[in-house]
Amino acid sequence: MNNSLTPLTALTEARIQDIDSAEILVGIPSYNNADTVGHVVRAVSVGLAKHFPGRRAVLVNSDGGSTDGTPALVARTAVDFQHLFIGDRQSVLHRIITPYHGIPGKGSAFRTIFEIARRLKARACAVVDADLRSISPEWIELLLRPIIEEWYDYVAPYYLRHKYDGTITNSLAYPLTRALYGQRIRQPIGGEFGFSGVLAAHYLDQHVWESEVARFGIDIWMTTEAIASGARVCQSFLGAKIHNPKDPAGDLSAMLMQVMGALFASMEQHESVWSRREGSQPVPLFGFPYEVGVEPVHVNVERMVSHYRQGLTDLEPIWQQILADDTFTQLRDLKGTSGTDCRIPDELWVQVVYDAATAYHKRIMPRDHLLKALTPLYLGRTASFVYATQGLTSTEAEQKIESLCHTFERMKPYLVERWQPPTLQPVSPALLHHATTDAGGDHG
Repeated sequence: MNNSLTPLTALTEARIQDIDSAEILVGIPSYNNADTVGHVVRAVSVGLAKHFPGRRAVLVNSDGGSTDGTPALVARTAVDFQHLFIGDRQSVLHRIITPYHGIPGKGSAFRTIFEIARRLKARACAVVDADLRSISPEWIELLLRPIIEEWYDYVAPYYLRHKYDGTITNSLAYPLTRALYGQRIRQPIGGEFGFSGVLAAHYLDQHVWESEVARFGIDIWMTTEAIASGARVCQSFLGAKIHNPKDPAGDLSAMLMQVMGALFASMEQHESVWSRREGSQPVPLFGFPYEVGVEPVHVNVERMVSHYRQGLTDLEPIWQQILADDTFTQLRDLKGTSGTDCRIPDELWVQVVYDAATAYHKRIMPRDHLLKALTPLYLGRTASFVYATQGLTSTEAEQKIESLCHTFERMKPYLVERWQPPTLQPVSPALLHHATTDAGGDHG
């Protein structure tokens, strides 16, 4: 257990003393989000006033050194409640605006939010991204009410997204987490979460704040840690997630490395939990699911395929070390496909992921090299998904993801078998006697 306090600025310490305690805390991590953060602050303010009017609440902006005036915007964004059919607000929404310390990244921002929640003894907390354009006041109710009224510890978001938005979630984070821990949390790296104050304190006590978890690994780590620690988990339907989109072929390699690093590190820590679980079960869903129009996400398939093919050429010796012989042979045999097409079938992709997790566990090579070498494989698989779903609706594409999840679950024995160390040959009794007598000392 790690009881050392997360460092806070003197100004933040003083603000916590002034506020003293809060029932509800909503955190907004930010970095140069001036164009969207005002809308997010207004949605949070209205959500708290409308759904939790009598409860003492605090909004925390944990900022990573924005140069565009984001914290100042958070401080001065006001809400005119007159036209929102909300009666007299019964309590003031306190605000804490603070820089965070530590490794630059979302996880370090969250750590500061968790620490403030602990100091204020908050019972229910939520975090929302600062770049959201689709957040509504109802999100605040849906993230907090299951904790306040139903005694859940962790609320994951359930969004409807375009079939090519969230490719790391669809091909890796969701199917792998589901197969490992047996809980069908559809958006384990969603970005918006609700959690109890007790769980926030548990997060703070883990020795992860100098790792990938301090960056983009935080979301998947929070979800995994909640399930593995036995917390009560649920989901809330939030409708569409519209935020500043990312092209999978463009800027996702750092994020992919951090998410995979956090996933694989959690596998090591929680082997006793996942190695015994079979199949998966649905997770309770709050809210009213409805059809929603989602913004199209444009992906550059040619670029993904070219990254993958370049990987096949440049990284062959590294892939041979990471992957089982059979997995590598199948990948190499795909190279014969004509044109720029690239199809990595479900079974082969599952083998790649399970082989990579095993190689990470067995420290086949420096871990950052291993994670970096997987990016072209991930892009190849994402291109395969795009080719397979081009003519499908998002609902039909969801069936493909469901099928991939079943494959991850069905092939889990492959992972368990590869993960274990090789069986040791039995030692002869004579040799054993010789070894123990040579060792000397007390064998009690």
